[in-house]
Amino acid sequence: MLTPEQLAALRRDIVFNAELGGRDLTLHSTWGLFSPREIDEGTRLLLAHLQVRPADDCFDLGCGYGAIGLAMATLAPQGRTLMVDKDFVAVDYAARNLKLNRLENARAQLSNGFDQVDPELRFDLIASNIPAKVGKELLALLLHDAHARLRPGGRLYLVTINGLRQYMKRNLTEVFGNYDKLKQGAHYTVALAERAHPRGGVGSDS
Repeated sequence: MLTPEQLAALRRDIVFNAELGGRDLTLHSTWGLFSPREIDEGTRLLLAHLQVRPADDCFDLGCGYGAIGLAMATLAPQGRTLMVDKDFVAVDYAARNLKLNRLENARAQLSNGFDQVDPELRFDLIASNIPAKVGKELLALLLHDAHARLRPGGRLYLVTINGLRQYMKRNLTEVFGNYDKLKQGAHYTVALAERAHPRGGVGSDS
């Protein structure tokens, strides 16, 4: 049986530092959130291939405690970054990590995918480490919603387990008209799709 002191230690925030967007940031997390003690392998692979412009408006889909969103907010100081998660604990920690690292160009809010996001908002960049177990129905909704929320020329970066690689290739090609495998690692694949401009551009706008 755990002692009161051991229980108290488990209730305390997990605190660690990570380099995100070229800055050394301090992150707080807690048990029950995904990869609470360090940036996970998939997210690290995604961030290594993420291209962010200084004025991009960014969206972190399924933000957890905020690693991807904090990196994007750091790399796009002239843009705005919105971070969402369906877990209120994750949103709370993401918001606290933004405040702790003084990233005032970003915010976190509760939303299951895009359902609570202002319908008028559009983004230049959407990034997500998609959990393998969300189900293909939700994945289909997320891909279509991401396409609808991107500005023409906007980019969607995804990292998934390798087992979903062909599914993502097929569905991104269907929704966006294009697919680019940026990196396949030992366990994860980073993919990129771009929303085409109305007249020409990458792929088609179907």
